[in-house]
Amino acid sequence: MGGVSVLLIGLSHRSAPLELLERISAPHGVLPKTLARLSELPNVDETVVLSTCNRLEVYASAEKFHSAYEHIFDHLAEQASVATADMSGSVYSLYGSDAVSHLYAVVSGLDSVVLGEAEIQGQVKRAWQTAEAAGTAGANLSPLFRRALGVGRRVRAETQLGRLLASVSEAAVALASDHLGGFAGRRIAVLGAGEMGGGMAKAIAPIRGAELVLASRSWQRAQELARMLGARAVHLDELAAELAVADALLTSTAASSLVMDFDELEKVMAERGGRDLLVVDIAVPRDVDPAAGALDGLRLCDMSDVRSFAAANGGHSEAEIRQAWAIVTAEAQRHSEQAAERDVAPLISEFRRRICDISQAEFDRFDTRLASLDAEQRRTVEALVHGIVNKVLHEPTVRLKEAAPDEGSEHLAGALRKLFDI
Repeated sequence: MGGVSVLLIGLSHRSAPLELLERISAPHGVLPKTLARLSELPNVDETVVLSTCNRLEVYASAEKFHSAYEHIFDHLAEQASVATADMSGSVYSLYGSDAVSHLYAVVSGLDSVVLGEAEIQGQVKRAWQTAEAAGTAGANLSPLFRRALGVGRRVRAETQLGRLLASVSEAAVALASDHLGGFAGRRIAVLGAGEMGGGMAKAIAPIRGAELVLASRSWQRAQELARMLGARAVHLDELAAELAVADALLTSTAASSLVMDFDELEKVMAERGGRDLLVVDIAVPRDVDPAAGALDGLRLCDMSDVRSFAAANGGHSEAEIRQAWAIVTAEAQRHSEQAAERDVAPLISEFRRRICDISQAEFDRFDTRLASLDAEQRRTVEALVHGIVNKVLHEPTVRLKEAAPDEGSEHLAGALRKLFDI
């Protein structure tokens, strides 16, 4: 009780501007190094880092909340090259059961840009697996994340969340389709063959009458995805020529810097003969220079636009959302109760052992006086004493277990330790 608990420090689309999320994002390739550095911080035992296009969250098992918080916060500020004063207003922190409840809500898609989206389930799983492989998730965080994934699966099985827009990728495609009035007869270029870029390509491929062109920083991945979807792959250096005739570009790569700068897009627009071009950039950090949005005829949408579109077109009723939250709340409460019971279990065990030792000591002290009893009579006396002991132990044991999820358990536990010198 009062030992290691879960600490969460994070930034998300709800708390931070896109510009800050870009700077603080942790690409998958650098996560092992980030995890190693975090696990070396004072008062931090285990860590899992969840980094997506819409959030960066550090989950840590920590004994001292304030010390661990300060060290992790300073690390995030250093990573983003941001002054702590400039970042403090965008960072949120949760501890204990509140952190658990938040993780359950995140993995269920209740805190996502697209309510109920399914991509976050895989992202949370990969974050946990990466931490396990790096040796930074163990006895404290691994059971929590395993259970969180189960909560996410339950929410999706028992509710209708995500039935219209199941992912950020689908929302980006729907936004583009809405702007263009449909994809029939349109040439759509997709840049990126990873989870998000591939997700957008897969959402476009089945649309009748749409011509899909794929580009990626990896030519091999672009070819493989194009073959799978029946699309056409182009080299990255051929993309500008494709954009001279395409109707839209949807992009999401894992690049740490701009893939298409202002000058390149300015040349593209000059070659289009006055035809408009739609660009939907859902990468974080962004693939396309934000300044390109000022070019005549270029309509540039980013994650903020996708967020607004998803909020207006998600189609979820209040009843559906309440049902999902009810599951999350119940599962979080169950976790807290079980965790509290595990915390008091050693104390209860020691309490029972101490009382049983006292009764046994009394038996030993009166052994000579009981010598005249035959075996059956002795067993009867022993059963009587053990019965009395068990009845005496029963009520405080039950009360302590019942109080475990509440703050009052600390007072009961303290009194028990003091009374019986445990």
